Amino acid sequence: MATLGERIANFFNGDDNDTREGLHGLFVTELKNTYYAEKQAIDALGEQADAATTDEVRNAFLHHQDESRNQVARLEQVFQSLGVDAEEGSCDAIDGLADDARAVVSMTESNSLTRDAGLIIAAQKVEHHEIATYGSLVTLARVMGHHEAARLLEQTLEEEKNTDRKLTQLAESFINDRANSESGDMGTMDSDYQRSSDAVRPDGVRYQDSGSTGQTYQSGSSYSGSQMGTGTSVGSSTYGSGTSSFGTGQDATLGGTSGI
Repeated sequence: MATLGERIANFFNGDDNDTREGLHGLFVTELKNTYYAEKQAIDALGEQADAATTDEVRNAFLHHQDESRNQVARLEQVFQSLGVDAEEGSCDAIDGLADDARAVVSMTESNSLTRDAGLIIAAQKVEHHEIATYGSLVTLARVMGHHEAARLLEQTLEEEKNTDRKLTQLAESFINDRANSESGDMGTMDSDYQRSSDAVRPDGVRYQDSGSTGQTYQSGSSYSGSQMGTGTSVGSSTYGSGTSSFGTGQDATLGGTSGI
């Protein structure tokens, strides 16, 4: 029986049919799994675009969704170049990453920059998985001499790398800072509430002991869309009449839509 070193040498000399057939089978299986993953990514990107807060993030997802449709068509060309039917395999990784993105939506407030920051993280997890996948497929295609397949797969690999870079730029341009500001707004509210709770009325009783703080906050306030100043009365004076909104994230634009 040939040693591993001999088999590798024979493979590159074109004399190890067993290894070549094994690699071909692995290559086709990975292509099928990637074909499935790309189709799942198209659906997930649509969900993420619907959930996004800013036009920049929404347009980034929609752009990459269109790009992913082209990548599916490109995979079909790869199958054709190999003389293999285009069939979907399976991919637990993409299924799990899609669930992660849905979890981001469920745990963040709508219309918040925090949600957009989380969605970008979820999208980049998918991009990193795809970069690893397509990089490996390109290498296998080259080793086996499938030059047309390698060329097509490398196009997709570069698109995935470019998308990852642009998502990073988008997050760093304003999304992360605005999301952090939302968290800061919540900290300010908590501090104000604590200070008002420690306040003392003219009769020497603390407001928190009397059941009145002199200021109330609407229930359910969180990262975005929350309001404060409900017009609670203390004696004959009214504090915080009217409402003011903060941290809605709706004005978070930066020179129009992203070019992703």
